[in-house]
Amino acid sequence: MRSMTGYGRFRQETDGREMSVEIKTVNHRFLDLNLRVPRGMLFLEDVIRKALAARLSRGHADVFLTYRNSRDDAREVRVDTSLLRAYARAFDLMAAETGLQDDRSLTRLASMPDVLTVAERDDDQDAVTALCVSTLQGALDVLARMRGQEGEALSADLQDRIGRLTAGAEQITLRAPDVVADYRARLNARVEELLAAPPDPQRLAQEVALFADRAAIDEELVRLKSHIGQIQDCLKATEPVGRKLDFLVQELNREVNTIGSKASDLTIAALVVALKTEIEKIREQVQNIE
Repeated sequence: MRSMTGYGRFRQETDGREMSVEIKTVNHRFLDLNLRVPRGMLFLEDVIRKALAARLSRGHADVFLTYRNSRDDAREVRVDTSLLRAYARAFDLMAAETGLQDDRSLTRLASMPDVLTVAERDDDQDAVTALCVSTLQGALDVLARMRGQEGEALSADLQDRIGRLTAGAEQITLRAPDVVADYRARLNARVEELLAAPPDPQRLAQEVALFADRAAIDEELVRLKSHIGQIQDCLKATEPVGRKLDFLVQELNREVNTIGSKASDLTIAALVVALKTEIEKIREQVQNIE
């Protein structure tokens, strides 16, 4: 089990090319990617998205990529020859107009604005892509370890809460048969009080049978225990189970609500409140599971 919250950073340098990748992830219903790559390296976006989709099933991920090329052939100095000639003509005109000695030099002309410019050479896209894939996988490995550690903590907490759900469900199961018996006793006492005579056994049996049918929670308890068992299986799974857990928690809540509305018993009502509290805490934790 893995959490959707984590951080991974990896840096490496190969053949004069240096790249760093940072990944920050938080919970999200789906896989939502936000990429920040240097200008001129948009060709990497598709590669990055595919690599992330192969390792992450859901969550919001911010990915930051930095790159530096320190190779000898990374830059070139360009000469604007048209501008150079224009400066030379301007020097000639100033000398002719003023009669001053022309003391120009190549160094001085080269120092004139915009004559020389430093430009980045087109990089080898295949080499940059290979470096990106390798660096990204390193960052994802670091991220996976952190998400795995967080997932272990979440799993331990969920195991504890599932244990409480199981115990509560068993208490309700044990209490359920007594609900009808208690109702029979209360109804019998009430009728005797009103009529000052024993009630008709057949009519009493019919009323108790109707109540028992309305208050029956056997099916809900069976489904509740089944959902709890499925959650326990999810906690042992190696693949992402967050979406399945989302669904199972909704079903847990549905069954517990139905039990509470049908049981008409103070003891069961108190147990239902406790179960709903645990389910809400489980729901909050499940939001962080991949």
